[in-house]
Amino acid sequence: MVAGLAIPTGVLADASRGGLREPRLKHLASNPKGNQMRIVVIGGTGRLGSEIVARLEEDGHEAVAASPESGVDTITGEGLDEALAGADVVIDASNAPVWDDAAVLDFFQTSARNLTAATVSAGVKHYVAMSIVGADRLPESGYLRAKVAQEEVVNRALVPFTIVRATQFFEFIGRIADSSANGSTVRMPPALFQPAAVAELAAGVAKVAEGEPVNGIVEVAGPEPLRMDEAVARVLSAAGDARTVVTDPHAPYFGTELNTDSLVPDEGPRLTPTRFDDWLEQR
Repeated sequence: MVAGLAIPTGVLADASRGGLREPRLKHLASNPKGNQMRIVVIGGTGRLGSEIVARLEEDGHEAVAASPESGVDTITGEGLDEALAGADVVIDASNAPVWDDAAVLDFFQTSARNLTAATVSAGVKHYVAMSIVGADRLPESGYLRAKVAQEEVVNRALVPFTIVRATQFFEFIGRIADSSANGSTVRMPPALFQPAAVAELAAGVAKVAEGEPVNGIVEVAGPEPLRMDEAVARVLSAAGDARTVVTDPHAPYFGTELNTDSLVPDEGPRLTPTRFDDWLEQR
């Protein structure tokens, strides 16, 4: 929670559940924009954020990685005005440093309020907020409740925006296993999810940032749904990890039980190209 996604010729995709749509895409490939911009990536040194920065730079943009390490703190507001000066786009790819329910909720709400206010003051044309596919379907998860609360702050802010709900990335599957491990056993539900390569998710976010705000939601996902228990078992096996994956429909995913389709996107997501089998083979 947390992967090029550009647009191949002649293929279309549903861009928003908020009532606004853009051309329907099926798979995405590199297509840099001619209009180069200054784009500030909050959380730009993190796993996903650093990939977004790299993709934006490949596309010829001035990409600024902003984080507490660079003197930008979205909780206190320190450094925000300076970082956003002259920015055309802001991408919020930050993550909470703590995960207990109250603290994570406070982080995402406070950060979003401060960042959207600074964005309005700076005259930024497009605010892109990272969220998670299925966040609104899993209210038992404190983390996902906090992401929905963050979305609500963005939705109410006086700034043109796009909320990008992304699926998990392949590189996160090992952490999913660790979160459900008990000794040599890993209990995983047979629920479906649709992970993608992190670099390709980042390319999809870059493509959204390069486009016009939809004032709604865009979903970005991997090319195929997978059973979580089977995918985790294959990743552990490929890594030489001897732990045994046990299928358990009631096994929690970061504190909440999953239905079969809790983590799969709605109809018409933007899809990344690399399939799970190919990603495993490339590793």
